[in-house]
Amino acid sequence: MRKGLSEKKLAFILIIPAIIIIFAIVIYPLINALYQSFFDYNLAFPHLRDFYGLGNYIDVLKNGYFWQSLLNTVYFTVFSIGLELLLGFIVALVLNQEFIGKWLVRTLIIIPWAVPPVVNATVWKWIANSEYGSLNSILYTLGIIKKYRVWLSDPFWSMMLVIIADVWKYTPLVAIMFLAALQTIPDDLYEAAKIDGANPLRRIISITIPLIKPTIIVVLILRTFEAFKVFDLIFVMTRGGPAFKTTVISYFTYLETFSQLNVGRGSAIAYIIVFFMSLLSYLYIRSLKNTDNY
Repeated sequence: MRKGLSEKKLAFILIIPAIIIIFAIVIYPLINALYQSFFDYNLAFPHLRDFYGLGNYIDVLKNGYFWQSLLNTVYFTVFSIGLELLLGFIVALVLNQEFIGKWLVRTLIIIPWAVPPVVNATVWKWIANSEYGSLNSILYTLGIIKKYRVWLSDPFWSMMLVIIADVWKYTPLVAIMFLAALQTIPDDLYEAAKIDGANPLRRIISITIPLIKPTIIVVLILRTFEAFKVFDLIFVMTRGGPAFKTTVISYFTYLETFSQLNVGRGSAIAYIIVFFMSLLSYLYIRSLKNTDNY
């Protein structure tokens, strides 16, 4: 008993530093942000902090810019994740085949994902530059455009370029996760389907997709959370413009908290985001459980 008790004490002592670190950098900021969200607190007047109850939440939900930023976030998330899933699945199918230099291709495809997010955003901002960007140069040379365009000042194309930058970076990650799932599927299933006369498309629909569905849902969860939190691409490439068309919810939170210095309202927005993400998590996890039961 003494030995067992001593081991428990030792284990507790060993995890104390981890508990302190987690509390300091995760739990305390969360509790503090929740506390601040109930106060009318602006850093421009740090000595004035009046209890506001749910006022910040009500003000945010009445704010048209909040709903526009949320709509922009949904738009970005749906299109970027949709393209990443489609392209990642196609790339995974190709990499799952036998061909010369397969190991080299699998290695090189990871490079975009390894690029730091800020570097990725900067590179795509250069590509879209109206004066010396390669995008204008290539399209002009091919005769697709008649004159150089300011892509990041166009409401539609600015968001499209942000989406393309995100897809370029994260498609390799999606492809690698799908490839790992594809390699768990027994070849016997495909052989039996061939004997039954199933063509390649039918084999993908009837065998591949159902068997990797749990991986698809996991990828959806991971990428939805990351896409909903996108900030670096917006900050570097567009700063939320033009005309608020690329202002996503995380950048809107940044503007409220660090530009307007409204800590209370910024904290309220952060917790509204937490609510939306928790709801999405619940729906995704239910889908994953249904898949497991199936």
